[in-house]
Amino acid sequence: MQHYFHKLLLNPKRLFLIDGFGALLTTFSLFAILRTFNEYIGMPQTTLVFLSIIALAFSFYSFCCFLLVNNNWHPFLRAISIANLLYCCLTLVLVIYNYPRLTFLGVTYFLLEIIIVCGLVFIEINVLILNNQRKYNFKTTLNILRRRKL
Repeated sequence: MQHYFHKLLLNPKRLFLIDGFGALLTTFSLFAILRTFNEYIGMPQTTLVFLSIIALAFSFYSFCCFLLVNNNWHPFLRAISIANLLYCCLTLVLVIYNYPRLTFLGVTYFLLEIIIVCGLVFIEINVLILNNQRKYNFKTTLNILRRRKL
């Protein structure tokens, strides 16, 4: 797992790509698959459309960040991490609210989606923390070297 974090530390913009494809997969899953087989899921169609629009917006944001953001990626990654957490909270509230209508398969799908997205948020937050520590250690080392030259 640490090797994976190290790779993401070297190229943190990959997280935007992972996030974008994940949100696109969620959009397709909610809008095309779950709406089609709604009798096996139980979530109202309007709720599925609403969640898929949010996921599509997250996908667009993440792909734009991957393509357009260069060095100052921290606030953008922090923003999508917070947005993903809020999406998970919203999904959980909707599952609880619609629980009497949901099938076992529906509850399972949404709980797995929440777990996967929270796992991604965990990785994003760790990359932000590790990158800040690495930047701090680099700055501290530079300051020590400067002082020795004086």
